[in-house]
Amino acid sequence: MNCLVVLAHPLENSLCKYLANKTINHLKNKGYQVTVKDLYSEGFNPVLSKPERESYYREQFDENQVKSDIEQLKQAESLVLIFPTWWFGFPAILKGWFDRVWAPGHAYDHASDYGPIKQRLDNLKEMKVVTTLGSPWWVDTFILRKPIKKVLKLALLGACTTNCKFKMLSLYKSEKLNKEKIDNFVGKIESKF
Repeated sequence: MNCLVVLAHPLENSLCKYLANKTINHLKNKGYQVTVKDLYSEGFNPVLSKPERESYYREQFDENQVKSDIEQLKQAESLVLIFPTWWFGFPAILKGWFDRVWAPGHAYDHASDYGPIKQRLDNLKEMKVVTTLGSPWWVDTFILRKPIKKVLKLALLGACTTNCKFKMLSLYKSEKLNKEKIDNFVGKIESKF
């Protein structure tokens, strides 16, 4: 299966990078054809440009600056996102990747009457997510009601794909972990993914 791993963390020695390496090795061992997109190391520009936004409702989206990124997404059968959850949201660079790469005419089509958009990413069969949070699980679950999961599963996948399987693993209290807890989480990645 053609797998695109999108990593969004600025630090080379971060827990996310460590988890990304473990996840990538695991997927390769399972036979996935893995392409890694490290948004920070590539210097991905998350800012939706004026021409891109102006083209959202035109016949053709202005893909000049993100053509190869869009092609990567359209070729992926499996998408793996690895990122820290900051303020119960996405890192800006990852949000910008969604804004610019999950574009009209590629990830979805606008309805002619500006009604619900039409799904277009038929290639995508699964999305797997690994995220770290500093907060405890109960804050994400009961207070915030899992905002990241809702956006990914209901808004993004729901609007752009059909029959795409979704799995999300969250590592809570990530700033206070010992090696045993990290190893247990890696074991979880290997058993669930």
